[in-house]
Amino acid sequence: MTLRLRTISRDEHLAFVDSLPSASHLQVPSWGEVKAGWEPESLGWVDDRGRIVGTALVLYRALPRVRRSLAYLPQGPVIDWTDADLGRWLEPLVEHVRARRAFAVKMGPPVIVRRWDAAAVKDAVADPGVRTLADVAPTATDPVGLAVPERLRALGWRRSDDASGGGEHGFAAGQPRHVFQLPLFGRTLEEIQQGFNQQWRRNVKKAEKAGVKVVRGDLDDLTAFHELYAETAARDRFVPRPPAYFRRMWRALAAEHPDRIRLYLASHDGDTLAAAIMITVGRHVWYSYGASTSRKREVQPSNAVQWQMIRDAHALGADVYDLRGITDTLDESDPLVGLLRFKAGTGGEAAEYAGEWDLPLNSALYRAFRFYLGRRG
Repeated sequence: MTLRLRTISRDEHLAFVDSLPSASHLQVPSWGEVKAGWEPESLGWVDDRGRIVGTALVLYRALPRVRRSLAYLPQGPVIDWTDADLGRWLEPLVEHVRARRAFAVKMGPPVIVRRWDAAAVKDAVADPGVRTLADVAPTATDPVGLAVPERLRALGWRRSDDASGGGEHGFAAGQPRHVFQLPLFGRTLEEIQQGFNQQWRRNVKKAEKAGVKVVRGDLDDLTAFHELYAETAARDRFVPRPPAYFRRMWRALAAEHPDRIRLYLASHDGDTLAAAIMITVGRHVWYSYGASTSRKREVQPSNAVQWQMIRDAHALGADVYDLRGITDTLDESDPLVGLLRFKAGTGGEAAEYAGEWDLPLNSALYRAFRFYLGRRG
């Protein structure tokens, strides 16, 4: 089958994504509207019969003072990653972005390489001799995921140095390589809750007994969310996104699909204590952003929010509830280990993606770009 790449309309892009069981929420057309400062483009691979058989949301970011761009495909493209001949998919993409004056391409194949169940993660965290997930034998491996890195290297791609990082700061675009996922497919809510560890089950019951109420919010409630989010950022020492980012995200995703984005708020006696944003594409649900106050932690509002989102994801027919990024470091001194413990308490599994990969198209500019990233820390 010969493949041809062309620019596609937003409607064509969305129709293809909607035809799949799922795709990353970072590869739907509306995500291009969320990322201010990046120029989005929808691309489609077309077969001999004119059918779209793969898509990509490409985000272009111009380098300062030069007319060249980084072409970034977060958790994409949406193609057949089982194909042994990835070149017939990726080579037309490279030629297209080269014509758009890209100096490099960065992408994140949405394929999982290894998984560790919650018991393996718990044992690893408790073992002082284990420093990273890589030191732990995986519970399962994926042959497709294992093959992708070698196929990419053969085509000249190199793994991004920042692939294991999470979040973006200017040019430091990157998605977490390690995530934590709770499988929902074929399980009842009772079975899912029984999979929680003892602390999680106890905290859910505490919240219910204390009268914590979890409700869905709307655009106006993003103000309350952001107040909690800013407090969380100060407490956990990260730079918060501005309110405008979340308003833009809400408007773009909600306009694309009524259930694409949801906001949940947990309150106790009228006091909002925790909030979270949930994103859905097909049968995959992501816990995208969370926030909480230090007040009244004893009523366990964060567990209450998560349990409500898990129940709603189950009601939507989701196969997986994705708690997103985790650290691969298991050293007790790392503050992110506490977040890993919280997510592992759901009884799900840690998963490692194939990582993010770069293809330099202009070696000098690419080296300057890498130096720029390094100077930014």
